[in-house]
Amino acid sequence: MRPMTDSAAVQHDLDGDVAVIRFDDGKANALTHEALDALIASLTQAATESKAAAIIGRPGRFSAGFDLKVMTAGPGEARDLLHRGADLFFAIYESPIPVVLGCSGHALAGGSILLMCADWRVGAAGDFKIGLNEVSIGMPVPRFAVEIARDRLSKRHFTAAVNHARIFDPLTAIDAGYLDEVVEPGELEPRTIAHAAHLAATVHPTAFRATRANCRAGALDAMRAGLSADMALFGVSS
Repeated sequence: MRPMTDSAAVQHDLDGDVAVIRFDDGKANALTHEALDALIASLTQAATESKAAAIIGRPGRFSAGFDLKVMTAGPGEARDLLHRGADLFFAIYESPIPVVLGCSGHALAGGSILLMCADWRVGAAGDFKIGLNEVSIGMPVPRFAVEIARDRLSKRHFTAAVNHARIFDPLTAIDAGYLDEVVEPGELEPRTIAHAAHLAATVHPTAFRATRANCRAGALDAMRAGLSADMALFGVSS
């Protein structure tokens, strides 16, 4: 494995045809401006050097979502962070290469949106919380996140997951649509990288990119067109 670029919270390595992106801020893996910028930069780099990407969180904490200190500092601050978060979610959702996520623990709010954007999601077994908890903490779920959830979550669980803020454990998160498989914590990283390597070896790059656009371009256009309405939810127009 060859090290590539690093930031305080994001480490980027190359393992064969897989870009391995480790997200670990030593705390809750909050989505700060710094973390979002580093993750987007790593995904951009991965698309030029790799055939698949694997993003792995820190043990016990995949991501607690957006930095609440910023989201509650004022409408302008919330708008800016939400907009940058949307950039990351869209970068994964429309990635020209397959993206596999290693959900290493709790994945709440923005952390669970990350899960919904990826091609394949490997979860660590344990007493972890996964889901969109926004409504329970007094924040609306942005329209773009609702549309991603509508695409990726089970229809049986959609209303409870999005509008009722239901939180799932890793096993029930499979049925809900947040995860695709659950493994023991010690197996999470190798399994995530192995599945990314499998996709890198079996998916034709040109056909994947074209089919990705066929599957998701229309939804992405609608989500981007609705960003102004999303910003208005936080008291500011874009």
